[in-house]
Amino acid sequence: MDKSIWRWFPHGLIMSMLVVFVVDCWFIAVALRSFPGAAGEDGFDLSNGYDRVLAAAAAQSALGWHVATVLDTSRRPVLHLTDRTGAPLQAVVIDAQAVRPVGPPNQTALAFRPTGPGSYQADTTLFSGQWDVLLTVRSGGHVYSTTQRLIAH
Repeated sequence: MDKSIWRWFPHGLIMSMLVVFVVDCWFIAVALRSFPGAAGEDGFDLSNGYDRVLAAAAAQSALGWHVATVLDTSRRPVLHLTDRTGAPLQAVVIDAQAVRPVGPPNQTALAFRPTGPGSYQADTTLFSGQWDVLLTVRSGGHVYSTTQRLIAH
């Protein structure tokens, strides 16, 4: 009878593949359990109208507006809005919401009040973590949309 160590090789190979299979099944289960939903519904339509998307981006860029978003000491978003010359933007309408880019979906509507020339503070405190602030600023018939990433400590 052959007592070579190689006789265990097929068994080891099968066990290794079984371990990989079990770990892959666990990864799939975790991914399916943590997936928040559809990634998007209008990708095909958006790609068909991409010229409109580029034209809108060019028009927004031509405005020359600058939007800076920071957090104050109490973790409320603060916007600083300026035009192409650096002058503060006033008489604006701000539509905003804060969303979590990772983890369970969490959306928080933000309402901003003016605190100075071109400066606006949200009435909502964000809890710790990473946030994307989705902004649409309207002034003088122009619209500017942007997303700003904030990290609240």
